[in-house]
Amino acid sequence: MHRATLTARRARSARHSAFARLPLAAALLAALPALAQQAAAPAAAASGVDTGKVQEVIISATKRLQPLQSTPIAVSVLSGTQLERANLNNLGSIASAVPTVNFRTNASNKDSALFIRGLGTISTSPGVEPDVSTVLDGVVTARPGQATLDLLEIERIEILRGPQGTLFGKNASAGVINIVTRAPTKELSGYGDLSYFQGNERRVRAGISGEMVPGLVRGLVSVMDGKYDGNVTNVYDGSKVNGYAHKGVRGRVDITPTKDLKLVLIADHVQADDTPPTGVPYSTNVTAYPSGAVTANPGYATAVAPVVASPGNRQINSEMLTRVHDVNEGVSAQIDWDLGAVQLTSITASRKWTNEQYQDQDRLGALYKTFNRLADHGTLDFTQFSQELRIASARPGFVDYVAGLFYLDGKDDEVYARTTSNCPSTTAAALPNGLVPCSAGSVQSYTGVSPYGTRSKSTSVFGESTLNFSKQARGILGLRWTHDDLSYYHSRSFTPDPTNPTATSAAGTAPARAQVTGSTKQDGVSGRIGPQYNFTKDVMGYATYSRGYKGPAYNVFYNMTPTQDNVLAPEKSNAYEVGLKTTLADGKVQLNLAAFDATYSGYQANVPDLVGGVIVTRLINAGDVTTKGFEADLTARVTPRLTINGSLASTRARVKHFNCPPNAAASCNIDGKPLPFAPDTKFSLRASYTQTLSDRYTLEWGADATYTSKTNFDLTQQPDSVQPAYTIVNAMVSLESAAGWRLSLLGKNLGNRSYATFIQSSGNNINRYVPRDDRRYFGIDARYDF
Repeated sequence: MHRATLTARRARSARHSAFARLPLAAALLAALPALAQQAAAPAAAASGVDTGKVQEVIISATKRLQPLQSTPIAVSVLSGTQLERANLNNLGSIASAVPTVNFRTNASNKDSALFIRGLGTISTSPGVEPDVSTVLDGVVTARPGQATLDLLEIERIEILRGPQGTLFGKNASAGVINIVTRAPTKELSGYGDLSYFQGNERRVRAGISGEMVPGLVRGLVSVMDGKYDGNVTNVYDGSKVNGYAHKGVRGRVDITPTKDLKLVLIADHVQADDTPPTGVPYSTNVTAYPSGAVTANPGYATAVAPVVASPGNRQINSEMLTRVHDVNEGVSAQIDWDLGAVQLTSITASRKWTNEQYQDQDRLGALYKTFNRLADHGTLDFTQFSQELRIASARPGFVDYVAGLFYLDGKDDEVYARTTSNCPSTTAAALPNGLVPCSAGSVQSYTGVSPYGTRSKSTSVFGESTLNFSKQARGILGLRWTHDDLSYYHSRSFTPDPTNPTATSAAGTAPARAQVTGSTKQDGVSGRIGPQYNFTKDVMGYATYSRGYKGPAYNVFYNMTPTQDNVLAPEKSNAYEVGLKTTLADGKVQLNLAAFDATYSGYQANVPDLVGGVIVTRLINAGDVTTKGFEADLTARVTPRLTINGSLASTRARVKHFNCPPNAAASCNIDGKPLPFAPDTKFSLRASYTQTLSDRYTLEWGADATYTSKTNFDLTQQPDSVQPAYTIVNAMVSLESAAGWRLSLLGKNLGNRSYATFIQSSGNNINRYVPRDDRRYFGIDARYDF
């Protein structure tokens, strides 16, 4: 369907456009509960060999394989199959499936961030680490932007909640996203997967796996290609934006020269071209500081016309295409050597991330005297090398342990340019609301260019043991020592307009600056201690105290000034957690509960700052914050055919004490206020029902709903930066054949609920970031396995 036709229909009626184009899809999804109820009797009779119990899940959260139900950590697990069937293709999308996880999106991958239990780091600086660590097949990714890669050949994703620094290092003070990919199969196997969704979104995935040398070598290779036009219209030229074009390949080879020795070689490459706008007009209000008065900005409302700012707006008026080109790639080699009493593991890895972005910071379709044109262009080149050596006990004993050494060397080089244009001497007549266009020949342009970068070296020694006092009682004891060596460089040049050669800076651009450098070295300790007790064979409880550590930081960015050269102190945390893991109803129900209370001191956060008359962000040790709450995870096999999953996160993440910086461009009276991206309540409910049609065909019905309470997006409590509570409902139906093929129909956001994943002030107005499922849409997926 032509984009212009699609836009017109959407403008007339979202409900009509969704159902009119796919009436069969709507009818099937609406009839889901009734059809499932009618099928209950025959399905129960055809249970086959299924025991009707919850399947045991094996995880590696403690760097040793063990059942989820006996691991003394609050962990959520998503299977690769679950992700594929729900069309969840990246880590940002798992926030819809795991209530304790939230995700910050922006106009570039380097601006993204993951949050667990309300804690995460928001910064574009290469001199700061994330609070949530992303680990891919045992390899730690050092920068948040590396975590936005597409998910390919996923076996499972483990979400470890709370400080995990003992085993996973300094950038795991809020939690860990542990990604485990599939291993090659012995028998020749493969798959092809093709999906298409409204909005002209299409994805192709394919893979093949099998034994290459009998008894010695197995291999796997998979590819993906996905494209999406986008769900935001740029009225400047009628184009669609907020879309993507992604492609990637992943390969793995497992070599087992002996039964005690295994070598795993992995390589991956993912390329992404995205068109995320730098926000969509949400409101034309502005806030004055320090008074906090909120006033309308009619001049900006006129400048952005015909776009009308509103919470549900999906239009922009921009003369520049904001776009990002992103490449993530890496290789790793893991050696596991079983020596009988112990197992040795070595993981050697190298990863590279490049990023190039173009951003329209004024977000307008023309140049006006009142509003400067700001056009940004940035490049990023990041490389990392890591080496981990571990030894772990391989036989049951009084002490089960894992210990090791870890080294990571990361190098980041960036160049960021900003071109500022204005017209102080325009002779054009004023438009309504005092808006004055730029006349011919009156435009002046200034360009600032800033090369900067960081070098981070981290060395650590770690160990954790389980002391088996009896069959029921255990003790947990772990400790990690980390040494950080962090350095940076920064400079900035300024090119004035020929008509104004004496200018030294322009709005949005700090003055020229000769290269400066800085460095720091810090030592940190993290650890975990606590008891674990099996009340029965099906009920286990634990209580732990964890000490978290996140390394020092520098606020290295384009507008860096001498007042920001000081190093930020490490962020430290003290966390308490109690948990209960239960298996009930003869294995048909699993219910896991956790309560937590954590305090973070020296919290590293961005706050608004004034530089060159423009609001930017300053990274500081913002003070102390707390997060406390309760979590529950439920899996129930109601019948052998009906499975229900539910998760609840009740979290109170608050500012305990805020350190107000000089020249703050926002209110500092935020003690007791909520942290950004930390809803107080979030829960999800999923149901899956399998209906046997014959000995060759099976029909699977599925539905899920996620509720998110009111969410604040700004640490300084910017007005209009709060997303009201909302619920998203999805559904699917799949027809599966014993011959290996599956055909699925999916419906997303059936309630047609518009919401924002981020709301941000630009200084002239308020913008929101539009998620893929901002409106109802449908799609089909066809898969064949052999």
